[in-house]
Amino acid sequence: MKKAISTSNEPSKLDRKTIERNRRIHMKSLCFKLTSLIPPNHRFTQYSKSKETLTQQDQLDLAARYIKHMRERIDELKKQKQHVMMESKNNNNNTIMCKNMDTKLPLLELREFGSGIEVVLVCGLRNKTFMLYEVINVLEEEGAEVVTASFSTVGDKIFYIVHAQDKIARVGVETSRVHERLQKFIAPIEMWD
Repeated sequence: MKKAISTSNEPSKLDRKTIERNRRIHMKSLCFKLTSLIPPNHRFTQYSKSKETLTQQDQLDLAARYIKHMRERIDELKKQKQHVMMESKNNNNNTIMCKNMDTKLPLLELREFGSGIEVVLVCGLRNKTFMLYEVINVLEEEGAEVVTASFSTVGDKIFYIVHAQDKIARVGVETSRVHERLQKFIAPIEMWD
């Protein structure tokens, strides 16, 4: 009688072990996938180890810190947006200000951060002299690999933001050369010969 009971329990024990092993494998792959979504410049700031040697707990801590950092960044940007919106509502000469800004458009701003570069372009709907893919081509020709590119339209202005990283970290990207090429490239029609 005892043998019959033990043999009926053995398959359930094996099933539980198999289920648990599969669960651990699945959790490990999810943890690895989560870590792979974190940009490299945030991934190794706290840890000098490579990604393969991080424990699962380290990977989860890293992801939690990155998510917290991004939430703080979103909150900061929302506050900045509200501040700008309030200023534009409070400004009685808003239409005059917009007309004056159109003559200065397009605007170009480049920011270096670590092994990356951020390009911010602002142009008017009426005086757009370039296409986004052309800006990306300039960046790639100068040795940068585009990570993200986005745009948004606010009123009669288009805001482009392009994030790129160095293809080869040792060589890097010469920001002044990129700025010069893009500045010539996006110059308003009035400045053309």
